[in-house]
Amino acid sequence: MGIETQNILRHLPSVEELLQAERTQGLIAAGHPRPLVVALIRQAVQECRRRIQAGEHLTKETLKQIILEGVEEKAEDFSKPNLRPVINATGVILHTNLGRAVLSQRAQQAIAMVAQGYSNLEMDLATGERGSRYHHVADLLTKLTGAEGAMVVNNNAAAVLLTLTALARGREVIVSRGQLVEIGGSFRVPEVMAQSGAKLVEVGTTNKTYLRDYEQAISENTALLLKVHTSNYRVVGFTRETATEELVALARSRNLPVVEDLGSGFLMDLSAWGISDEPTVQDSVARGVDIVTFSGDKLLGGPQAGIIVGKKELINRLKAHPLTRALRVDKLTMAALEATLRDYLDFKTARNNIPTLRMLTTVKEEMRQAAERLLEDIQTELGQRVRCELLEDWSEAGGGSLPVTFLPTWVVALSRMEGGVERLANSLRSSDPPIIARIKDDKLLLDPRTILPEQESLLAKALAQSLG
Repeated sequence: MGIETQNILRHLPSVEELLQAERTQGLIAAGHPRPLVVALIRQAVQECRRRIQAGEHLTKETLKQIILEGVEEKAEDFSKPNLRPVINATGVILHTNLGRAVLSQRAQQAIAMVAQGYSNLEMDLATGERGSRYHHVADLLTKLTGAEGAMVVNNNAAAVLLTLTALARGREVIVSRGQLVEIGGSFRVPEVMAQSGAKLVEVGTTNKTYLRDYEQAISENTALLLKVHTSNYRVVGFTRETATEELVALARSRNLPVVEDLGSGFLMDLSAWGISDEPTVQDSVARGVDIVTFSGDKLLGGPQAGIIVGKKELINRLKAHPLTRALRVDKLTMAALEATLRDYLDFKTARNNIPTLRMLTTVKEEMRQAAERLLEDIQTELGQRVRCELLEDWSEAGGGSLPVTFLPTWVVALSRMEGGVERLANSLRSSDPPIIARIKDDKLLLDPRTILPEQESLLAKALAQSLG
C-alpha cells in the first residue's frame, strides 16, 4: 500500500462525525431508524475504504460527501419493501414470477377486513365453542363442485402430499406413466409420492395407457388409483388415455378410491371463449372421483391454496392426519378464498369480478381497443422519442395452465430507442412501480391484457422517465 493511499485512508471520517452530519440527521428525522443509519454509515465507510485500497483516486476533500451520498442512497433503497407491486405487461396472466392470480376487489377487501383485528377463524359463534377453519369455505366448495366434503391446505403440491400420505403410506399407488408430470420449481409427482411414503407403480407408456394396464397392476397392497391431469403440457398424436369413468368403475369393483390431481382447477366452462381443453372440478366429481385436488391461485383466480374436495369419509381422514396442521392455511388466505368462491355462485359475477377470468375471456377486438388507449397514453408522454406501433400477438394463461391455448391479442410495440430495447427493459424493471415487459423481434411489447386499468397512466409516465 502506497504512502498516498495511507494518507487518504487516514482522512476517512469517523462514524460519529458522519452521524452528526446535517444530511444524516435529516435521514433520522425523516423516519429512518438510528441503528439502521449507523449500520449504513459503517457499510459506506467500509466500501469507500475498499475503493481506496483498490487504487481508486479519491481526494480527502470529497470523502465525506461520497460517503454521505452513499448512505442516503442505501437508506432510500432500504426503505422500499422487497415485495412490492409491479405492472405485468407481458400478457402472461398467471405469471408465476409475478405472483400468479390477481385477486378480485372482493378478495382484497376481505383480506383487509380480517387483517384489521381478531376474527372467528376457529370459533363457532353460535355455540361459543372451538370450530374448524375449513368451515368458512367448505360449504361453498361443496355447493360449487357437488362434492360431499372439502378442505384447504397451502398449495396443490401439499394437497397431493397430504392425500397420498393419509391414504396410501406404505402401500402402492397406481398411475399412468404418461402422467408423471413435473410441476413448477422442479417438483415431480414421483418425488412427492416418495415423500408421502407411498410406493409408485407405473403403468402403460408415455403416450398410451389402457384400462387393462391398471387392472393388471392392482394387488392386495394397492391403496388407490391416481389420475394426474397434465395441466402444464399435452401429449398429442398417437395417444390413448383411460377415461375417468372407466377408472372409477374399475376402482369400485376392487373397493379402491380414485384420486385426481387437476392442477389448475377450473370451476367454470369457458368453451364459449375457445377454452375447452381443461376439465372442470365439477366434471371430475360427477364422474365419481373420490378425491380431487387443485390450486387456488391458478385458473380459479384466488389466493395460493391447495383445495381438496371429495367423499366426506376420506376428507375427514385427511383432516385428522397430523400432517394437516403443518400444511394449513392462515386467516388471510381463508378470507381471500371465501370471497373468491362467493363470486363463483353467479357466472356473470365471477367473470366480471375475478381478474383471471376477465383476462381469459377478453376477446381480440376488446384487446385492440385497450391497446389503442395505451398507445395514445404512451405517445402523449413520449412524443417522437421512440417508434410506437400496434401489432397482433398472443397472450398466454401461464402458471402451468392451458399449455396449448393462446389468446389473440393486440400489443403496443416500442422500438428504435436510444440504448436499445434491452436497456429500456432493464430500466423499466427499476422504475416505480417496476414494469415487466416482453421482448420479441428486437421490440419491447406491452400487452394490455395483463395491465390493470388503473396502471395504464402509470406505465406511460414510467416509460417517459426511463427514456429520460
